[in-house]
Amino acid sequence: MTAPTTPGPAPRSRPHHPRTVGLDLGGRTALVTGAAGGIGRACALRLAAAGAVVRAVDRDAEGLEALAADSPGLAGAVEPQVLDLTDLDAAEAAAAGADILVNNAGLQLVRPIEEFPPDVFHTVLTVMLEAPFRLIRGALPHMYAQEWGRIVNISSVHGLRASAFKSAYVAAKHGLEGLSKTAALEGAPHGVTSVCVNPGYVRTPLVERQIVDQAAAHSVAEERVLADVLLKDSAIKRLVEPEEVAEAVLYLCSPQASFITGTSLAIDGGWTAH
Repeated sequence: MTAPTTPGPAPRSRPHHPRTVGLDLGGRTALVTGAAGGIGRACALRLAAAGAVVRAVDRDAEGLEALAADSPGLAGAVEPQVLDLTDLDAAEAAAAGADILVNNAGLQLVRPIEEFPPDVFHTVLTVMLEAPFRLIRGALPHMYAQEWGRIVNISSVHGLRASAFKSAYVAAKHGLEGLSKTAALEGAPHGVTSVCVNPGYVRTPLVERQIVDQAAAHSVAEERVLADVLLKDSAIKRLVEPEEVAEAVLYLCSPQASFITGTSLAIDGGWTAH
């Protein structure tokens, strides 16, 4: 007779790991400023690929045409809208009905404070701080009514740190950080989040146009600007790609990011680790 066997230990149940949910923005309308190039262009294409209808806003009509030409076949649609953000009333009106707002448009001039043109300082603050305020103001009634909204402000490492010769840009980005946090506190009871994304130097025309001015301001050769000036404080010695920033923006616009608000996401290659 065969001896009875002793039952072994019960098999351990495997922990349940739910599948990652796709970042689907179907049915959402997004507005992206500065959408004709650089980070804005990458964000517009990425949000459209996720299913959002994207109002692509810029004053560069040719750049918007090129963007629209690159968007067929995406899950959502790209709707070009030529707009100069110094027209603040038009900016506020353009944001009405948007579920997602990406404040990206910006400009840069590298000069010492005593040589910085006051009219350019005013324009930088208008486009990069006052226009985001008006865009948020225009978008919030719809977001509050549906109890859902995403505001992503493309700030910069210069929203967290300062650099010489960039008084207007640094002032605007620091102001944007405060505006974003205030919007987060006010929006929280209504299901609206507000976050800053803070990239280091990104491979964009805005950065490329700085090379000559940076060389003059820092008294270095143009070919040394990237290593000796732009990437000097970055642990990772390369430029950020616009698509890398766009991926972060997409996540922050998703339902899965509902608990991320009032903060700043550094994509800076370790710059702010110093």
